Amino acid sequence: MRILHFQLNGDDAEVAAPDHWTLLEVVRYRAGLTGSKQGCDKGDCGACTVHVDGRSVLSCLTLAADIDGRQVTTIEGLSNVDGLDVVQDCFDGAGALQCGFCQPGMMMAARQLVTENPEATREEIKEALASNLCRCTGYTKIYQAVEEACRRQRQCTTERAGGAP
Repeated sequence: MRILHFQLNGDDAEVAAPDHWTLLEVVRYRAGLTGSKQGCDKGDCGACTVHVDGRSVLSCLTLAADIDGRQVTTIEGLSNVDGLDVVQDCFDGAGALQCGFCQPGMMMAARQLVTENPEATREEIKEALASNLCRCTGYTKIYQAVEEACRRQRQCTTERAGGAP
């Protein structure tokens, strides 16, 4: 058993976990945050995607011991007091939500892309989301949602820089 100290969705967290546990197990079964889904447990489906220090990781393949002292963000941490994150809002607006199983991981992967490359093309969006599988849709609405999130991110960046929207 190990005591882990890390930031979870912006708050200090202290969690006891066995050495063999994954980050997914800590988030779901110790912290009680069930947005990240336990899908394949092999890194194939992406349903467990979270951010560690701002980067997407598959939490089913990440040892919990590796998060000590780091920042972890789950789907529950994307929204804030002002409302939904732009990615969440765009998924909702585009009707890109189906059963919801893949959506938390899909949105976390999309959030990293929107942050790092708000100029992303459709092909870059497809590549960024390739590790996240959805069995309910044909991906069209998901890609449209990410395109809109990129557009809104660019607009927000332009407005902050004092340029015309």
